[in-house]
Amino acid sequence: MSAVSDRLPTFPWDKLEPYKKTAAAHPDGIVDLSVGTPVDPVPELVQKALIDAADSPGYPTVWGTPALRDAITGWLERRLGARGITHRHVLPVVGSKELVAWLPTQLGLGPGDKVAYPRLAYPTYEVGARLARAAYEVYDDPRDLDPAGLKLLWLNSPSNPTGKVLSRQELTDIVAWARAHDVLVFSDECYLELGWEADPVSVLHPDVNGGSYDGIVAVHSLSKRSNLAGYRAAFVAGDPAVLGPLLEIRKHGGMMTSAPTQAAVVAALGDDVHVHEQRERYAARRAALREALLADGFRIEHSEASLYLWATRDESCWTTVAHLADRGILVAPGDFYGEAGRNHVRVAFTATDERVRAAVARLTAGRR
Repeated sequence: MSAVSDRLPTFPWDKLEPYKKTAAAHPDGIVDLSVGTPVDPVPELVQKALIDAADSPGYPTVWGTPALRDAITGWLERRLGARGITHRHVLPVVGSKELVAWLPTQLGLGPGDKVAYPRLAYPTYEVGARLARAAYEVYDDPRDLDPAGLKLLWLNSPSNPTGKVLSRQELTDIVAWARAHDVLVFSDECYLELGWEADPVSVLHPDVNGGSYDGIVAVHSLSKRSNLAGYRAAFVAGDPAVLGPLLEIRKHGGMMTSAPTQAAVVAALGDDVHVHEQRERYAARRAALREALLADGFRIEHSEASLYLWATRDESCWTTVAHLADRGILVAPGDFYGEAGRNHVRVAFTATDERVRAAVARLTAGRR
């Protein structure tokens, strides 16, 4: 086991523990804006679907029920503008992090192969490459990469941590470049329904892919849009030539979403009302925190989408983390997401309204 764990970096969140203790000592308690975990209730219709499916004694299937696949394909067409999506184009997964971490291994990548991902990125892209013993490389523009040996290109729009959104034209050009060099594209679009100052576009849209899903797969999650992080519910969609072998591998590995969760996903994808309601909650929290951070001398960069504000005071991210921890506010240091984030912090707006109000009061105290 140590041979596998030795391939991995130190788990970054462990480094935050001393600052968490400092923030927790605040007389009015901690305001945790670090991890970005949902705190609002699971929609009632989703809870009901889960309960109604609770009597599920048999094994679920890895590919999911026909109803689940219908729900996914219907949502992809209705929400993302995808065309010609069939059951062969979709595959449920047990949360998107599991997919990201094990994808290079399941694709058969290894030494001599290369995985690329944004310079500022979700750390699990690197973890996945390390687990497979593949090489990895970061980029500012993927079209500047050397395509030799590049087997997997991760896109992430909207970005975690920065909230940056790739334009329709940028996505179109990147997909064309990847196809020209026979590079497989996986586009992490888990925050796509959370655009604020931009309207994110999927690689599944025909304007981007030219009506073909060859060489492209999109990753989607219900954790943020429907508050289902605790359910571990996600799916991938795109090239059947990629998803077919993945399905077979995952069958052998027993990587199946539980039957009650599958029923809950059907309910969640079939309803847009709860998504709009949750967006309104996040929009209000985002606006309040953004104004308070600006008042405290921060500069906000990108952040046009996702659940985070990418903020800086032009100092070491750890100095900023300490500054906020002294006020009982915990945020994520930017270098968790790459060396390029060393002077930024990621501020989640997933806390309750009451905790967000507390953070705003602490940030603006003494500046009136």
